[in-house]
Amino acid sequence: MTTTEQKYKTIDRVGLKATMDSNEKFHLWNVLTKEFYKPEANIAGSQWIPVDTLTEKLASEKVPSKTDAIITYCGGPQCPSSKQAAEKLASLGYTNVFAYEGGLKDWSEAKLPLVKL
Repeated sequence: MTTTEQKYKTIDRVGLKATMDSNEKFHLWNVLTKEFYKPEANIAGSQWIPVDTLTEKLASEKVPSKTDAIITYCGGPQCPSSKQAAEKLASLGYTNVFAYEGGLKDWSEAKLPLVKL
């Protein structure tokens, strides 16, 4: 995991896989908008929380502690949703936020499994 100039950090595939394989508590959110979301294409253990409904979801549902690790992902490096969600979370006071910028493209190119939510 590396720190960027933003108030969130980035994580690569190796870091995400290591986090998933550990016993660390974290939240993994697919933040693709409804327009691009595919129920059959999710990283195991993730929840779908579209970036454009993130604020409403956080206000209306049981949300993680502001210190819990939250990892956001979307379609891949050309998709801005992961970074937008991470920026939004950081601006709301979440302090342990990571954007997996490689997203579904990087994950699937590594032949790692995708699941249906």
